[in-house]
Amino acid sequence: MEKFDEATSANPLGSMKRAGDAPHLGVLDGWRGLSILCVLSAHLLPLGKKDWQVNSSAGILGMVLFFILSGFLITSSIFKEKNVAVFFIRRFFRVIPLAWLYLAVALVISAASPAAWMAHFLFYANLPPKELLPLTDHMWSLCAELQFYLAIGLLVATASSRALILLPIFCLAITGLRMWDGIYASSITYYRIDEILAGASLALVFQAEWGRWIRERIKSVPQWLMVFLLLLSCMPQGGFGNYFRPYFAAMLVGSAILNPNTWLSRKLCNKYFVFVAGISYSLYVIHPMLASSWLGSGDVYIKYAKRPLLFLAIFFLAYISTNYYENKFIKIGKNAVLKIKKKYN
Repeated sequence: MEKFDEATSANPLGSMKRAGDAPHLGVLDGWRGLSILCVLSAHLLPLGKKDWQVNSSAGILGMVLFFILSGFLITSSIFKEKNVAVFFIRRFFRVIPLAWLYLAVALVISAASPAAWMAHFLFYANLPPKELLPLTDHMWSLCAELQFYLAIGLLVATASSRALILLPIFCLAITGLRMWDGIYASSITYYRIDEILAGASLALVFQAEWGRWIRERIKSVPQWLMVFLLLLSCMPQGGFGNYFRPYFAAMLVGSAILNPNTWLSRKLCNKYFVFVAGISYSLYVIHPMLASSWLGSGDVYIKYAKRPLLFLAIFFLAYISTNYYENKFIKIGKNAVLKIKKKYN
């Protein structure tokens, strides 16, 4: 796990490693692991009385952390690479093979219409009129993420990486739209993508020289305060604070990067979080189908008595998928990228 000294915390970009060719910070694995555990808990465990809406809040918390990480890493990567073809190839071979395999099985089981097949395989099923089905309802987030990939790739392709400076403006505009329409949380991209854009804006703060002042402000904010505000902004009881959820989450993640020696940052580097982070994509994609199988069936007592077995099955299958299915396609993508770089260098 990566360690940071005072020099690297003052200059966080100097501590970035390359995993594949994507920027990597050890503490981000902890956030990724925590985010998927929040989502799994929200979907599979009773976290409180229904009228308290704890499950919903936990799911929102998990997704905002995931989106912040996604926006941060993707923007950092494309900022450095600047080759849009390489960006799309990497994303395609990392995300699409498992998503299409899962969707094919889920749509066959669901006897989906041709329109639903098209919407799912082109990843616009979360947009009105919404073609999502019970087994694919969670894929709204992947749709939003892939729509972001397409948008940021086209932005850089048409206007160069300098156009990334527009991302914070887009972020504020989406938050303004949510305020105007009174939307606390939504699965529709244009009501949720400010969470990804907040992560993208954080990446610009870390990459650009003008971000030094903002980094210092983020570093000085108490992490306990950001944790409190983020948790509150994920709850219906948080009211108006829900609109600021993307910014609380971005500040908390940024603070963990800039303050590696705090209790929270050290805990996020736990090896168990790192392991979960490594299979997090598979965990997210496959868990609803297993939950809808015999492992998730029965009355309340029987269903929850099976939960340990369900979790074991989900983690085992995710580990197999990551290491014996997805990694093969990731290697194909890496080889394709190497060929492109060799051709143009």
